[in-house]
Parts: sequence; C-alpha cells; structure tokens
Amino acid sequence: MTSHQSPNWTTPQAVLARLHKRWNTGAYLTQLADEADWEPIEIPLRGPKAGDITRHYDDVLAWAESWAPSAHRHLRIEYRRLGGRLAGVNDVPDRVWIDDREDLWRLLGVTPTVARYQTLLTSTRESLPALIPWMIAHPMQVLQRETDWPRLQATIRWITDYRGAAVYLRELDVPGVDTKFIERHRAILTTLLEHCLAEDRIDAEAVRTDFAARFRFLRKPAYLRFRLLGGEPLAGFSELTVRADEFTAPPPGITTVYVIENETTYLAFPDQPHSIVIQGGGYAVTQLSALPWLHDVRLVYWGDLDTHGFAILDRLRRAFPHTQSILMNRSTLLEHRGQWVKEDTPTHQPLSTLTPDEADAYDSLVDGEFGHNVRLEQERVRFHLLEDALNELR
Repeated sequence: MTSHQSPNWTTPQAVLARLHKRWNTGAYLTQLADEADWEPIEIPLRGPKAGDITRHYDDVLAWAESWAPSAHRHLRIEYRRLGGRLAGVNDVPDRVWIDDREDLWRLLGVTPTVARYQTLLTSTRESLPALIPWMIAHPMQVLQRETDWPRLQATIRWITDYRGAAVYLRELDVPGVDTKFIERHRAILTTLLEHCLAEDRIDAEAVRTDFAARFRFLRKPAYLRFRLLGGEPLAGFSELTVRADEFTAPPPGITTVYVIENETTYLAFPDQPHSIVIQGGGYAVTQLSALPWLHDVRLVYWGDLDTHGFAILDRLRRAFPHTQSILMNRSTLLEHRGQWVKEDTPTHQPLSTLTPDEADAYDSLVDGEFGHNVRLEQERVRFHLLEDALNELR
C-alpha cells in the first residue's frame, strides 16, 4: 500500500482518540449524572474496498488483525462481507459498538475518575443541592478542582448560610480557607455563588471581578491624606489620614481645598489661610466624589502637565464643576522645556470640561505639537511659580 492510503482506514487509535475527545467535553459524565438512559455508541469504520484485497492483501490482513476482538474486549465489532470472484469473500470490520457505560469507562481508563465525580456529586447533593445542576452541566470543571472542591463547597455553604451584618472576607471562618484561597479561586466561587444565592444577596451593579462588592462583603475603605496649611492644628495634628466615608465635613474654618498629585509637592505646599491640601495620587481623585462638602468650598487642582493630568482634572471637574486648576497651561509647559520627559501611555480621550487655556495645552500634547509624548511632572515645576499662582488666587 502506498503511504497516502494508510490514513484512510480507521485505526483503533483513531476511535480511541475520538472517544477521548468527546469525554473531554464532559458529555458522557453529564449524561451519567442526569441519569439519562444509555444509548450504545456506534462508530463506523473506514476500511478497505474490494479491489484492495488483491492489490494490498498484506495491508488488508494487518488492518483486519488490528481489529481482532481479543484485543478489544470492551468493543463489539460488526462485520461486512468484502471480496469477489478474484479474492474470495471475506468478513472485515465495518463498525464498532460500545454497549454499556462500564465498557466505555474501561476503554477510556476513567473508571476511578467517574467514581470520584460521583462521590463529589453525592456529598454536594447532601449539603448544597443548589449546586448540582451546575456540576451536572460542567463535570470537567468539577474534576479540575477535585482537590479544592470540599473547601470550595464549605466556603459557599458558609456564605449562603450567613445572615448577620456585613463582614470582611477575613472574617469568613472555614477550616483551610483564607483570603488568599478566595482570591485564587475567585472566578469559580463567583460562578457558583451566583447559582446558589438569592438575587438580593448579589449586588448586580458590582463587576464580577470585585468579589467583596458583588457578594456584599465589607471592602477596604478609601483613605484620604491631608495637611492643614497653617492655622490651628486639628486635635494637635497638622496632618491626618482619614477614611473617606468618615470625612463628612471640612475641618473648622476651612474654605479652600487644594488637590495635589505629587507627594513631595504636597508636603512642601506653602501655608495658606483657611486651607487644606489633599494628596490626590493620580486617578485616586475619584475618591473625592464621596465628599459632597467639597461643593461648598473653593476647590483647586494641580497635577502633572501631561495628557493623564488633564484627564484627572476632567474627572474631578465632572464631580465638582467649580474646580479650578493652577499651572496647567501652555506657558508653564514651555517655560520648562529642559525638564520634559516622556509620557509612557498617553490618553487621547475627549475632555469636555477643560477651560480654553487647559484645552489648548491638552490638544497640543495630544497632537504632538511639542514633540512625541511630552510630559512635565509636577515636581519639576519651579517652586516660585506655585507661590505666584497662589498669590494670584488670593
């Protein structure tokens, strides 16, 4: 037989590969768990034609012997008549059948795996029956997590049973389960909890990747760091870090709030009457939206002179339309040409809240008017320009 003909005849290995491929989809285990009636599996075989007996007799014989029943105890082989006047009539394999599940498990070598899957189903059916439909539909995902399944199940049971006030994930009390385990298995726990919990136990507005928020656990609070710029210390402190949700009013006598990007500039910020300075820290300025009292004070932002600096200003101004900026203009940028660096990943989004001067500088940065990805960091701006800007504000 020429080499190109061999692949046309179905080998035992090809049949086994086909069955393994279907096993890997989980379909056989799903049928088992669903208690579906077993339907014998029929697989037609591609084999030699009549003319092959005379032309390639040895190859036909070898192929037929590869399907000897003694070598395939878990298959039933059905034959067809093949031949004619020249070669005589012969029986050759035509199709194979798998008549029961146990034969399929033995053929695939998965009998112990099936038993373990059934054990997991049994234990879950007793303690968390709501999970059973998912386990039936996704048996291979269950087996992939076989080692962790008891802890996953216990975690879900604890959460579904808990009825007290909101707690932190750290307070979830299951043997062998800690916050690292939950983070490592966050995706599967999210999927399973969505099958088990009532709708009112799930925050549909929270993204699925935020496990704590989605399942109504307490989250790490946002903190804000601020300095009093002169005047009387607050309870003896000139600088404090406070929880954003508890920062419900300005310190006594404060009428102006400065929001600054850079920590060193924040620490060196000049004294100003009736003022505090908050370290904004990039897009962390969004935390300021939790402080409604900022609507009632003068709010001044100063950030890096790059595209993201303007995007942060735009975001702050969307929450507080009265926000002013200082030193975020073309003249400040050009005065420090020797201090420019590269902005790694500039943004090009439209920013609708910028003033004409701000928009002029932003558009020039986006368009590359000054060069490719130009950036002037806040700490590189000469300090006397800050003092001048503050004097102008006063």
